[in-house]
Amino acid sequence: MPSAFEPQRTRDLRRIHTGRRALALDDDTYRDLLERVTGKRSAADLDAQQRRAVLDNLYRLGFTPPDHRRPKPAGQGKTRLMSKIEALLADAARPWAYADGLATRMFGLSAVGFCDEEQLRKIVAALIYDQKRRQARAAPCA
Repeated sequence: MPSAFEPQRTRDLRRIHTGRRALALDDDTYRDLLERVTGKRSAADLDAQQRRAVLDNLYRLGFTPPDHRRPKPAGQGKTRLMSKIEALLADAARPWAYADGLATRMFGLSAVGFCDEEQLRKIVAALIYDQKRRQARAAPCA
């Protein structure tokens, strides 16, 4: 059990959660990453070595903590977001044309490939919203 005051643990957990948000990882993806790297599904349960392994993994995925100012490879953010869009489309059994339609309606662009990172984040958010709405419809009424 961790003691009440562990400044390094607090810093590590803050970085892990900042990395999660910066990489736009949904809860399931984040917990799957934790489990793959450490065998645990909660960052609160990690020891120092496991926290370091999770942080190293987040850095490999493109997370740059504000205090390190490490340069992010160009295009990695867009690539990651396009992969996320592809996964969400596959989950919904929707074609890429659906994402292109979102780009047209939301930003006036002819295809999702022309979106910048901020626009791609908004498309991911719209697809996640759609996913949750579909799941709610499919859930049996109690």
